Amino acid sequence: MADVPTVEADLTVVGAGPAGLYAAYYAGFRGLSCAVIDALPEPGGQVAAMYPEKLIYDIAGMPAVRGRDLVAGLVEQAARYSPNYLLGSPASSLVHEPDGRILLSTEAGTTVRTRSVVITGGIGSFTPRPLPAGRAHEGKGLVYFVPSLQEMADRDVVIVGGGDSACDWALSLESIARSVTLVHRRAAFRAHAGSVDALMASSVEVITDAQVTEIAGDDWVESVTITGKARDQQERKCQAVVAALGFTADLGPIEQWGLRISERHILVETTMETGVPGVYAAGDITDYPGKVRLISVGFGEAATAVNNAAAALDPEAGIFPGHSSEL
Repeated sequence: MADVPTVEADLTVVGAGPAGLYAAYYAGFRGLSCAVIDALPEPGGQVAAMYPEKLIYDIAGMPAVRGRDLVAGLVEQAARYSPNYLLGSPASSLVHEPDGRILLSTEAGTTVRTRSVVITGGIGSFTPRPLPAGRAHEGKGLVYFVPSLQEMADRDVVIVGGGDSACDWALSLESIARSVTLVHRRAAFRAHAGSVDALMASSVEVITDAQVTEIAGDDWVESVTITGKARDQQERKCQAVVAALGFTADLGPIEQWGLRISERHILVETTMETGVPGVYAAGDITDYPGKVRLISVGFGEAATAVNNAAAALDPEAGIFPGHSSEL
């Protein structure tokens, strides 16, 4: 049997999304060697895999930045400290050794021997909530996210949903698609108020209190039937349907690591400690009273987690990292 590859690291980040990449940078800033584990083959997490073309407006100091550009900047920032990326295979098991070290294994067979862990994602899978009327057209014009906006150029696009993703896709495609229609089953939206205001002021046709009940077309989407609450129906010609109905998450093996979990989130203290020795968490996967799930908040949590981990590994180092401007 071939030897199982083993990696040594002071700190291991599970999840290579924005918070994880910032944690990798901060580990290096604190003088810690770092490994980064992610199931996806490239860094960036959901942002890179699902929303690379989306404009993000709430990153401090950046009026607007595309998802792919944000990820590229985070990778470049962390590269100064040469983190060891172990991509394409999720973390599977976590075991504490008698000397206090932690053994993390991946499904690919790699073992990471580490002194601390920061979980910033590592969710086993995201499954899109299906559009009941569209199962037969998945891959034939019906999609659940848009990796490239240009794929929708000169198409009539129908977007289904009322959350942030639905509004963002509609606004992003307004200037690219031939036409954009958004259908939401309620009158009230779950998106940010500013996005909803922009949507209502745009050229996007917004149809509320209605659902897409049928998709027509043999080899490709040709039209949809939209049914209102009063059972009135209207047809819209289209060549693409984006079902932005959200995703269901699966924590996978992480649920077996002894963490305190509530509704698929890891409960943490203000130090980002999870209650499992040496294991911290940051980003959207965490929960605590008053939690706000924003990328910008995840950055702060990642810094808090790494700095507390650094102090736990070397109490003389202290929690405060010093100012980067003093480098």
